[in-house]
Amino acid sequence: MDFEIITASPAEIETECLIIGVGADAEFTPTADAIDTASSGYIRALIDAGDFSGKNGESQLLRSLPGVAAKRVILLGLGKAGERSLPKQQTLITSTTGVITKLGVSSAVFALDCTSSDDDDIYRDTRHITMWSSAALYSYDATKSKKADPIKLEHIHILTQEEQVEVAEGALLDGVAIANGVSSARELGNLPGNICTPLYLAEHAQNLASEFESISVEVLDENQMTELGMGALMAVGKGSAVPPRLLVLKYNGADESEKPHALVGKGITFDTGGISLKPGAEMDEMKFDMCGAASVLGTIEAIAEMALPINLVVLVAAAENMPSDRATKPGDVVTTLSGQTVEILNTDAEGRLVLCDALTYVERFEPQSVIDVATLTGACIIALGNQATGLMSNNQELADKILDAGQYAGDRAWQLPLWDEYQQQLDSNFADIANIGGRPAGTITAACFLSRFAKKFAWAHLDIAGVAWNSGKAKGATGRCVPLLCQYLLDIAEEKES
Repeated sequence: MDFEIITASPAEIETECLIIGVGADAEFTPTADAIDTASSGYIRALIDAGDFSGKNGESQLLRSLPGVAAKRVILLGLGKAGERSLPKQQTLITSTTGVITKLGVSSAVFALDCTSSDDDDIYRDTRHITMWSSAALYSYDATKSKKADPIKLEHIHILTQEEQVEVAEGALLDGVAIANGVSSARELGNLPGNICTPLYLAEHAQNLASEFESISVEVLDENQMTELGMGALMAVGKGSAVPPRLLVLKYNGADESEKPHALVGKGITFDTGGISLKPGAEMDEMKFDMCGAASVLGTIEAIAEMALPINLVVLVAAAENMPSDRATKPGDVVTTLSGQTVEILNTDAEGRLVLCDALTYVERFEPQSVIDVATLTGACIIALGNQATGLMSNNQELADKILDAGQYAGDRAWQLPLWDEYQQQLDSNFADIANIGGRPAGTITAACFLSRFAKKFAWAHLDIAGVAWNSGKAKGATGRCVPLLCQYLLDIAEEKES
């Protein structure tokens, strides 16, 4: 897909489809007003006749509008000013992209004049149109014998005022990079567990290093991890015939002396629950248990494409959680890389086990900040549903930056407490810590567990269990939290440059 910023008189744009916005109560955007004038009041007459109201989500296709060069014009209802939220904007862009795809056109122009949300930030608006239209075009067919028919839509243009071109073009480039990262994360998440194994993730990381000179990769195998003392990560992976891996990717966009920021992803490529076996219903969705890994890999890809002037370390703790005669048993005690011992009361609480060793390993890079991303607890879905990512942190300044980044990117998080009072739920009679804390506050106690391995740096935990994939008819990975993480790192780069 080719994205491009254009400037032109709306009525003179030669395209197969021009998309313009009209608000409720006949509120015309500048482009809609120009098209109405060129067509001798056609749109105004349509509204006066009651055929179009401008309510949010309403659309109407007009063909061969007199005085307008575009072959088709789509009137898009924006709703009332003051009620145009980012989620509504995303729905508008996604649904409209679906419409123009079904029309079979090869080119289309979004000419919404930065009015599809109540924010007139041209950078944000342009980036979101780019990201969300790209996401709407994503289609999975990697394991299908019949591949998806090629999409005829080849060019999406965004109409911009002359004085806004430089900002809009920067937004478009960033939007494309983030969209590519999201697509990569979705593709990894959607691949079945018999293909996307820890070894496959390692190969994907090596391919990123081949594609981008700014990325280097090191892959630690089971022997190296055992020698280091990663007893928790190894305990999860030893039940599988496919060995675990720790992937270490480094993006160098700044001076080598500058300390990096770090992302850590949970990469459980399939989660049966181990000996604490999950119910069979919907277990197929446990291929999505590596979506944390997918999101941090998608993020480093986007950051490399944007060439941000920062240093970044990405760790992926990859393993397959399987039941076998070699698998870890409930009640087993393991020693982590930090030296702390863990009583594994439930082998289905395995994400925190692979992450705790990765969090200790990341200390050697002396990171400025560390964010781990994981499909960690079903309790997070109960708490926040399928809308917000759960956020817990040992550093409020870091948490605030993440919350702001998620709000700006339309990939929102919600902070939960990380109080010391919850830590006692992890007490064990036989080890330093238990890997579960009972049913109450399950999302928080999981973060409490991880916090014991993150005392040497500013750290935040993102629980994406509710947002990493969709179930039902629309089943598939979403690519969250790539937009949030990219915005967080973009903010860091901007703060550094200013």
